[in-house]
Amino acid sequence: MAKKTAPAKNTGMKSFEERLERLEMLGENIRKTDIPLDDALKAFEEGIRLAQTLEKDLEKIESRIEILMNSADAPVEESPELELFESGD
Repeated sequence: MAKKTAPAKNTGMKSFEERLERLEMLGENIRKTDIPLDDALKAFEEGIRLAQTLEKDLEKIESRIEILMNSADAPVEESPELELFESGD
């Protein structure tokens, strides 16, 4: 009988969205004027680690998209609409 692998949530690994939400929360907390310096530094360090892992995940996703876009099945004359990935700033 084949062994089933546990979903990511059961292994303690948080989803991309959960980690991004945590990073945003850390950023908000650091901006508070009443946070002790030591707590702000700890939050900053955690935020840096989160940002690095999120960046690695995005690079993996971009690589997968490039592979899909360059596959033999993709029509060459059509260009994909990637507005979803563009910044709205």
